Amino acid sequence: MDYSLMKRRINVASGKEPADLVVKDGKILNVFTGEIQHGDIAIVDGVIAGIGQYEGKREVNAAGRYISPSFIDGHVHIESTMVSPLEFAKVQVKNGVTAVIADPHEIANVCGADGIQYMIEHTEGLPFDAYFMLPSCVPATEFEEAGAILNSKDLAPFYEQPRVLGLAEVMNYQAVLESEPSMVEKLLDARKQHKLIDGHAAGLSGKAINVYMAAGIHTDHECTTAEEAKARLEKGMYLMIREGTVAKDLKQIIGAVNERNARRCLFVTDDRHLDDVMMEGSINNCIKLAIAEGIPVMTAYQMATLNAAECFRLNNQGALAPGYKADFLMLDSLEEVAIHSVYKNGKCIVSEGSVQGFPEDYPYAIADNLANTVSLGKIELKDLTIKLKGEEANIIGIIPNSLITKRLIEKTNRTKEGFFKSDTHLDHLKIALIERHNATGKIGLGIVKGLGLKSGALATTVAHDSHNLIVTGTNDEDMLAAIQELEKSRGGLVIVSEGKVRAKLALPIAGLMSMESANAVYGQLSEMNQVLADLGVSQDFNPFLTLSFLALPVIPACKITIDGLFDVTEFKHISIDA
Repeated sequence: MDYSLMKRRINVASGKEPADLVVKDGKILNVFTGEIQHGDIAIVDGVIAGIGQYEGKREVNAAGRYISPSFIDGHVHIESTMVSPLEFAKVQVKNGVTAVIADPHEIANVCGADGIQYMIEHTEGLPFDAYFMLPSCVPATEFEEAGAILNSKDLAPFYEQPRVLGLAEVMNYQAVLESEPSMVEKLLDARKQHKLIDGHAAGLSGKAINVYMAAGIHTDHECTTAEEAKARLEKGMYLMIREGTVAKDLKQIIGAVNERNARRCLFVTDDRHLDDVMMEGSINNCIKLAIAEGIPVMTAYQMATLNAAECFRLNNQGALAPGYKADFLMLDSLEEVAIHSVYKNGKCIVSEGSVQGFPEDYPYAIADNLANTVSLGKIELKDLTIKLKGEEANIIGIIPNSLITKRLIEKTNRTKEGFFKSDTHLDHLKIALIERHNATGKIGLGIVKGLGLKSGALATTVAHDSHNLIVTGTNDEDMLAAIQELEKSRGGLVIVSEGKVRAKLALPIAGLMSMESANAVYGQLSEMNQVLADLGVSQDFNPFLTLSFLALPVIPACKITIDGLFDVTEFKHISIDA
């Protein structure tokens, strides 16, 4: 800011000059005091200059509506919506979210530093604030085979980017505990740059939380119980309350929030599919759920605005006050979070559901290294067979709407030759994870229970966090057809039944994101959901996102890697044979 801008801001604040915009007749949410204020909001150069009585070159009448700071998502993976950063932003602002703290962990696991740069460049110049935390674990664990490996020297240059706030979710607790040099270097680099560090403390308690805090890790979004949430708050962590597509944790942990600790709590969506964002919302949905669970209205709005801003040191966001960005919403109802209009930097970007102010001609063309990322070796039917020694097997047990799984031991259906055979009555399906970055031909095989698929196969290149190709099905022929279809599509989601492609969504950007509009992607997802219902899959949870998290070996209890079944609790690979 130069002298003339500062002088003008001061003159508007004092009433010597008219503001660029004055918003009148609104009920202003003061998230500092928890009160409703009445007065004009004077805006100059996209910043609030004052609240009181003002005149402006242009005036907008709020007509008695509530005026809230716009919402901030404290931890999100843009890639999980499966649309480009531009389309993501356009959908988010309709939900009142004008700022996110994003972790480009998914695209980084496929494309490395080039993927991070893509996300930063493609969120530049939008009427939307995309801040970034740098992926800390690429790959997620040392035995994973992702498309890239990022060391501290690869991450360090990104700290010079003004929208990079720190180091993203540290999920390799074992590396922190054992002070592995590569991990400690990343932690130290972030601290030297006075940056923040996010945690990922799934299943951890007691001294493990001490370890994270001692290492400078200050948040966690992996709580699944009120007891876990309380333990983190007691240690001084910020509690990220997650409501994603699979991980719907809000109702389970909101009971830990009270008037004494609420200011250390914020909302996040983490991984949320586009159809959920468009149908139910984002942080606005978290507010509604929290209020329904008994959280005071003003507290819920604080958690969605000021708390998130303070957690990430966004000192001029998250509140309606002089010197803060003019990012706000007009609401017809607080309890229902009924959004009438959305303003970013003092300009209206959403009016009665219509988005404006975004680029019309967006550069969707992407480099070959981001567009051609599915490289499989030759896969044949024989590569999908599982030979069992006995009647019982170790099985991945799905818990609906949870990232956590069970390690089950159950009797299975076998052929006379001893090969596993999927059984829809037992809900036992074959699952395979295929390396897709370097055509190594590695395939990890296992058995999964809980998807409810009665016919056909599902496959996707969205498989957290290394994003190899994951497929499950009732028969090997459909599984192989699904694998082959994804290779042709350069990645995505596909449903195959009786040898035919029933529905698919191509995701050519790193095998993670579409090059089409959000509305087009939503239409394809709706079609897939109908096909899934026809094939007997429950509509109570998202089967594709559930499937994608079965490949994440840092969340208990049993997962699949390209080397086979992995027991997260024991942190070692195990045999399919029980």
